[in-house]
Amino acid sequence: MKDAYVAPTLPQPYLLFLGDVVEPGYAKTAFGLRDWAGSKCVGEFACDGAAVSTGLERMSPAEARARGARSLVIGVANSGGVIGDTWIAPLVEALEAGLDIVSGMHMGLAALPALADTAAAQGRRLIDVRTPPTGIPVGTGRKRAGKRLLAVGTDCAVGKKYTALALANAFFARGLDCDFRATGQTGIMIAGGGMPMDAVVSDFEAGAAEMLSPDAGSDHWDVIEGQGSLFHPAYAAVSLGLLHGSQPDVVVVCHEPGRTAMLGTAGYELPSVDETIDLTLRLGARTNPAIRCGGVSFNTARLNDAEAAKLIAAESERLGLPVADPIRGGAAFDRLVENCLG
Repeated sequence: MKDAYVAPTLPQPYLLFLGDVVEPGYAKTAFGLRDWAGSKCVGEFACDGAAVSTGLERMSPAEARARGARSLVIGVANSGGVIGDTWIAPLVEALEAGLDIVSGMHMGLAALPALADTAAAQGRRLIDVRTPPTGIPVGTGRKRAGKRLLAVGTDCAVGKKYTALALANAFFARGLDCDFRATGQTGIMIAGGGMPMDAVVSDFEAGAAEMLSPDAGSDHWDVIEGQGSLFHPAYAAVSLGLLHGSQPDVVVVCHEPGRTAMLGTAGYELPSVDETIDLTLRLGARTNPAIRCGGVSFNTARLNDAEAAKLIAAESERLGLPVADPIRGGAAFDRLVENCLG
């Protein structure tokens, strides 16, 4: 049985770098590491003017190094994955303080002369986790052994990673044989391995997903982190390739109630949960005719407890499916887990 692709081991603990971000949605890497790998994070560091914080202690690279940090992680996932000019001096400071730099940006660290020269002079590493492995095959559509769950979304940054991680943890807690399969830079940093799907050439997306989730035992579950949205005018390609290649038996649709426009793309309304379920099942049936929707995951961070509970109950009744916020947990989440397991 062929093992899934595993990324190189990353130097930990981390200092989280927030750049000059003012929109929390673009700091999802930092928040994801705080929430799911908090024991591996010593603090945060940012440019002057940054308006976003993870709530971790703000410290300089030198202070972080003294606390045991081994690398600075760029905790930003901005549109296009670019490293801004204002980031260069802080990143050089981190290298000079003795930290490696770990990045999930599309722009390669070594392509920036100031970073490449400083890293060479200081004997530090520049690590790009958004670099796919060589030799990715074209997808075959061959049915593979094992069970698979894929988190899909109405949009980007609606909770697909958090949902997959929470479901994987719930499966583990039930004693099931399970792997969380990361498909984005934050998930790879949390899990220590995965496949950077949005850095794979489109013709090989499905093959990369097959490589990530190979044949497994009949009782084994791969819980796969989703990417983008089938409805997104910029990112639908990676979503479709991942759907076809992962061949999920179960999908969970992720949504942020109250969001009306697609992130980063003006003029495009968000699709409904109903539309997302319908399109996902129709397209997913191409490589797994037995695909089904296990339920819906809501990101209710903007709602209070009473508002969230009322909405979750109403939508569950309307859809005829379990609806839950994995972060809130509770009985609603237990019902979602049980329905996914069938």
